[in-house]
Order: sequence, then structure tokens, then C-alpha cells
Amino acid sequence: MSEFTIFYTDDDEDDLSIFADAIESLPKKIKLQTYTGGEKLLNAIYNPPPTPHVVFLDLNMPGKNGFDVLTELRNSEEKNEIPVIIFSTSNEPGIIERCRNLGASYFITKPILMKDIVSSIQHAIEIDWKKFDPSEKEFVYKSS
Repeated sequence: MSEFTIFYTDDDEDDLSIFADAIESLPKKIKLQTYTGGEKLLNAIYNPPPTPHVVFLDLNMPGKNGFDVLTELRNSEEKNEIPVIIFSTSNEPGIIERCRNLGASYFITKPILMKDIVSSIQHAIEIDWKKFDPSEKEFVYKSS
């Protein structure tokens, strides 16, 4: 079986670095590809290899933001099945609902503590995306 591949896009270099550190601490062997903008992410998705098993996506980015990227992926016949996890500082109900309506697979408000970042990522990559159909309550990650 090939390596589990995650694509993560965020315009904040610190957030990219923290996410990479969190991935390093997970027990599962993961290949992480990071991108600093929506356009770069889409270019990578449409020009494999690699192909992501899951995409973590920040919302607030210049140029193509997370909403734009999500919309484009969900409108693509060939790439619309890729699970897209919104990984954002926002926890506003309107934004969460908009992401759900646009077809995001899951929503995680970026945790502050590293242990919580690690557990949120761990939880998200353990979901069986072929079977997961979140209700409104299950759509948003809740730390334990």
C-alpha cells in the first residue's frame, strides 16, 4: 500500500510548520505536501503524482481562498471525491455552515495546543471517508 498523503494549504508559514511538526509526531507514516495558496494546491491536485488521500484547507488566503478552492474541487468531475477538511481559525456558525453547504467533508477549528492539533489531525485521518456522511453535529471536530 502506498504512503498516506496529506495536502495542507495555508498562507501562514508558521501554521504550515506547526502542522508539519504535528504530522511528524503521528504514529502513521504520512507524506505531507504543503502549499502556500489555493492556486498552488489546485495545480498540485490536477497534476499528480502524488494524489492526496485528504486535503486540509485554510479558508483565509489571498488569491484563491479556501471557499474558492473547495468550490472548484466539488465542481470537478474527477477530483470531487477527495475529502476536504477545513482547518481554520474560525468557529463562526455561518462560516461552518457555508463550508458544509459547499461540500467540505469536515471542519476543524485550529487548536492552540500542539497536543490538540495532533489529536485533531489524528482523528480526521482515521475517518473512513467512503462511509462518513456527517450530520450537522458530526461535521465539526470536538476535542475530547
